[in-house]
Amino acid sequence: MVKQAKPKKTTRRRRRRAPRWKRLRSGLGRGLRLGLRGLGVVAVAFLLLVGLLTFVNPPLTHTMFAEWRRLGAIERQWVDADEIAPAMMRSVVAAEDANFCLHWGFDISAIRVALEDGARRGASTLSQQTVKNVFLWQGRSWPRKALEALMTPVVEAVWSKRRILEVYLNVAEFGEGIFGIEAAAQHYYGIAASGIGPEQAARLALLLPNPRARDPRALPEPFGRAIRRVMQGAETIRVDGRSGCFES
Repeated sequence: MVKQAKPKKTTRRRRRRAPRWKRLRSGLGRGLRLGLRGLGVVAVAFLLLVGLLTFVNPPLTHTMFAEWRRLGAIERQWVDADEIAPAMMRSVVAAEDANFCLHWGFDISAIRVALEDGARRGASTLSQQTVKNVFLWQGRSWPRKALEALMTPVVEAVWSKRRILEVYLNVAEFGEGIFGIEAAAQHYYGIAASGIGPEQAARLALLLPNPRARDPRALPEPFGRAIRRVMQGAETIRVDGRSGCFES
């Protein structure tokens, strides 16, 4: 009787696991790469959106939607820059951002003055305010300010100054549930935005820092000096050429 040889046992070589620190480093690397890809996708999407809004008017903003939900309705009617009185465009620049035509989105001199004043006054340019109103939300949170700082140079690079001012004047809040200069002109004065006069323009511009608490037709007596200052500022930027970037 022939004995059959027993089959040899094959031993599987156990795969050694990489050290824990290497696995951690590899995981962090993958996470970083995925994060960077995600940021790249978001950046490209934002750039495409800004490009689209060069020609297409923003249909709605976060603030408009919130007020529509709260009030049930809002007043708003878009008008092109050609249909806005030049006095109104100059007045809002004089009141909010006198160096609008000279900066690239951030007014360094205004920021320096604000810091010297203990940050008690704002230094946001019209470009920054437009970015906040169109793409972001209201409030003073650091995440919002950081996004605003990143987005503003992109908008400045893609949009003309006239387009920035046109969008701003059409999305800014001028009272409770009142958005845009056309709705404001009709609501307060019963006229179109194209018919706004210099004093009316100055009064409307002074609403912007606190639109829900002010009425341009009944501003308190201390605002008389501010009205004259805005009117003079609007005339000054017309004469010295600082309105050239947005006037056709």
